[in-house]
Amino acid sequence: MVKHWLAAGAAALSLGFTATASYAQTTTIPGEQVGLAVGAPLPEGVYAIDTFTFQRADQPGSADTSFNVPVLVWSTPWKVLGARFEGVVAAPTVWSFSRTGGRDISANVGTFVGGIFAWDLGNNVGVSYLAGVYLNELNAGRFGGAQILASNTYRQGFAISYTGEGWNLTANLTYNFYDVPARFDGRNGIAAFYGAQVPSDALNLDLTATKKFGNFEIGAIGYGTTNLRNRAPFAFSSASFPTGCIGVGNCGTVGPSGGGRFALGGLVGYDFGKFSVQAYVARDVVNSVNYVTPAGRVRENDRTEGWFRVVAPLYTVAAAPAPEPAPIIRKY
Repeated sequence: MVKHWLAAGAAALSLGFTATASYAQTTTIPGEQVGLAVGAPLPEGVYAIDTFTFQRADQPGSADTSFNVPVLVWSTPWKVLGARFEGVVAAPTVWSFSRTGGRDISANVGTFVGGIFAWDLGNNVGVSYLAGVYLNELNAGRFGGAQILASNTYRQGFAISYTGEGWNLTANLTYNFYDVPARFDGRNGIAAFYGAQVPSDALNLDLTATKKFGNFEIGAIGYGTTNLRNRAPFAFSSASFPTGCIGVGNCGTVGPSGGGRFALGGLVGYDFGKFSVQAYVARDVVNSVNYVTPAGRVRENDRTEGWFRVVAPLYTVAAAPAPEPAPIIRKY
């Protein structure tokens, strides 16, 4: 069971469409896969994963945001070049909660469809490659009163994990890029503008260092995201977005590219046998977005995030029984 829920993180996917995500143009939520050995191949079977997070930024008046990401992964019996193939589908939901009495918002955004190739290198080391796409289900839709014409998001992931002796030491790199320009118009905090707007690509890094003690798990986590400078990002002023941006790159006092954040925290988990749970809390230690207090002081708009995850194998293939030992024949 330990391998089941550690490796199940290879399918924990989500969408970073948030009313306070004014740090970087990332579609995959930073930190969603920490605590999971995303580099290790899953045993053959079908797995359900649900990850929930609640985020609060320091800036007064900014909206709180939460995400719920149900994921289904099929670890197939097929191998490609020695790698187990795992099919993945996820359907993330996002909520935005006003802290000033405004309107709360919810939306189903961007079903993810993809596949994972996971290699067991031996000695408890595994590596994986993920490729997939967040489908643009908001195309010609509305969010918070604004018309949104957005692109699909393509995702690649590269991970390495060590899972020996109860350890989970994992590094996971995620790259997001987009197929067509996005278009936004309307009111409710979204500036009125028209024409092609190209979001910057984004790079996320998730880090895990945890240890199992019986059924319990405890350890440290870190995660972050940054814009890449290879494409023209959005460059809106904080005046245009008084409560933050909605998944459209950098805002506030940062420049037109290179914005990002990094958070550190701790994780605890417990394996109940038929399913496992994890919870973790993290706080920004570095970010590129500032805000001005009523007293006129400039502060970093740090974010505190709480996470909860459930992993449940729905079906697994029973391991082949070990062969009976051959009788020992001794001659005298």
